[in-house]
Amino acid sequence: MAHKALIATLSMIAAAVPVSAAGAHSTPNEAPPPRTPNTEYCMWVEPVTGSRLETVQCWTREEWAEAGVDVDKDWPKEGVYVKERG
Repeated sequence: MAHKALIATLSMIAAAVPVSAAGAHSTPNEAPPPRTPNTEYCMWVEPVTGSRLETVQCWTREEWAEAGVDVDKDWPKEGVYVKERG
């Protein structure tokens, strides 16, 4: 039962991502745009164990660094869009 709820939630999130990304999309193979410390860089992340669906996570540069991700290196292949936290 919990898996069905998780799948439903992830499906709704996946459906909302293209709508919220309109106008803020970045061209592939370019460096991430420099912004403020509150800028969130949204990138594709590996699927959760037991799922084949990738998700988009939006974190600041500092949060990505804490997770071991170099935004400058990974943005060209995994970057989706940039937004301001708030």
